[in-house]
Amino acid sequence: MRLEVQVKIRTSKLGVLIRDARLSVHKSIPECADAMGITTEILQAYEEGHNAPSLPELEVLAFYLNLPLAHFWSRDLIPDNASQMESINLQALIGIRQRMIGALLRKQRLEAGVSLESLSEQSGITTSRLMAFELGELSIPVPELEELMTILDARIESMFDNKGPIGQWLVEKKAIQEFLQLPPDLQSFVCKPVNRPYLELALSLSGLSTERLRSVAESLLDITL
Repeated sequence: MRLEVQVKIRTSKLGVLIRDARLSVHKSIPECADAMGITTEILQAYEEGHNAPSLPELEVLAFYLNLPLAHFWSRDLIPDNASQMESINLQALIGIRQRMIGALLRKQRLEAGVSLESLSEQSGITTSRLMAFELGELSIPVPELEELMTILDARIESMFDNKGPIGQWLVEKKAIQEFLQLPPDLQSFVCKPVNRPYLELALSLSGLSTERLRSVAESLLDITL
């Protein structure tokens, strides 16, 4: 019962965030549904919190709307901002990602030493449905995937795409977000080409062991004395 309530609440919140994402870039339900390869009725059910999308569907929606995937785990609404993202073969990516996520779910389960029967008992999801998830035959609604990851003591981020076109886009978006979180003076320093040698030096030093860093520091101290 506890899992059922949590899934219902998360599904409702996810619907609000999906609608917010779509409206923020002035996209219609038919446009987004077409990009995701689903019917307008299904997308409307997602937005109204009646059903939940799978992670690949969320990834494709975020990619299509040119928005960070993290928005769907945020408590904040996003500012209005038109999207210029062109459609590539997004629908084909969903099937590929669905199978990859199923394989990763099975890997996480086996590494945790949890049987299908045990996972079914803990999650309230039938073994046949879990097996279909792992084989990529069924898409996994995000709230259920989150609960399965919690049971397996794993993070939902381990399921995110990090290799394909969407994954590369997510990495770029994350890098930009992290850069914008730096203090203004550090942003200015990083952007100046003349400071590149210092950045490369910092990168090299970051890979040294504590002992090696101590040796370098002592050598620099000897030079200055």
